Amino acid sequence: MAQIVKRGEMQWRARVRKKGYPEQSRTFSTKADAEKWARIVESEIERGVFVNRSIAESTTLEEALDRYQQEVSSLKKGADPERYVIGILKSTKLAKSSMASIRSADLAKLRDEWLKTHAPATVVRRLAVLSHVFTVARKDWGMESIANPVELVRKPAVKNARTRRIESVGSEPLAGEEGDRGRGATDDELQRVMAATGSRILPTMVVLAVETAARRGELAKLTWKDLDLRRRVMHLGDTKNGDDRDVPLSSVAIQALEALPRSISGKVFGIRPDAVTRAFIRAVERARQAYVSECVGAGQEPQEAFLVDLHFHDLRHEATSRLAAIFPLHELAKITGHKDPRMLMRYYHPKAEDLAKKLG
Repeated sequence: MAQIVKRGEMQWRARVRKKGYPEQSRTFSTKADAEKWARIVESEIERGVFVNRSIAESTTLEEALDRYQQEVSSLKKGADPERYVIGILKSTKLAKSSMASIRSADLAKLRDEWLKTHAPATVVRRLAVLSHVFTVARKDWGMESIANPVELVRKPAVKNARTRRIESVGSEPLAGEEGDRGRGATDDELQRVMAATGSRILPTMVVLAVETAARRGELAKLTWKDLDLRRRVMHLGDTKNGDDRDVPLSSVAIQALEALPRSISGKVFGIRPDAVTRAFIRAVERARQAYVSECVGAGQEPQEAFLVDLHFHDLRHEATSRLAAIFPLHELAKITGHKDPRMLMRYYHPKAEDLAKKLG
């Protein structure tokens, strides 16, 4: 039977006890609400559909996020960026709410607030982390009573597909590139970016990224043991999709690697992925400034898109598009590591003028 006890001026505690079930209790601001809740719990127990809500009602979102970070997020490859997202979620007002009390309307309001200052892709990533927290809580933490409110929230459309290719204005090709595989591309943007780095590491990473379609993180953790320069093979282990793969190395890639000094650490580059991004951004900015100054000095108008909006990950798009001219789809997928042909096609961006040449 239910027991209703007054606690203070504006608090009523309802308690339901039944043999074979854990005790259920909850505090309300009115006696009527306490009695209503107790009747619902008793009815569910009698009908055999009762689900224990106490854990979800006593656990705040902030507590769930802390546990998620420790037990789930820390084991992911993307633990560092997800730690930042979890910090953002913990700073919201909803973080103090119980898991059982959060509704889709609350999250829709939070979504709209984020969209005022952040890109749709950022908002979608935050909602994805939050959704997984609720899923794990339901499946693994005994909160079967709660639904996943994120599933009912309309996600903003993300239009972040990129088709950026390397542009040229007539400079010399990369060392050994012309005639190596019949490309004859000039890659003026890459030449200028590499010249603006002021280091030996980033230029080699740029060359290797364009020649192999390897991801930034895959290159950053590369060791000399992963390279067989005699066989011209680079082994990439524990990649983003969880599989290992062996990637063929061109003579251009071999030449760039052989010019690198070997560190006693065994690392080929010895640089963090985020440091690669920052160094590349700085190099692109310096290269753009130098290019604009060069054009001004020559009395020419700088090309608006040249050395603008160029990301390191664009090199994977560039490499995939180039390799597609050499390898059939099934071999190309083995090199890039794509399991889904549809995802692979997102990285293939042929230039219309190159396709026109095939028409004769």
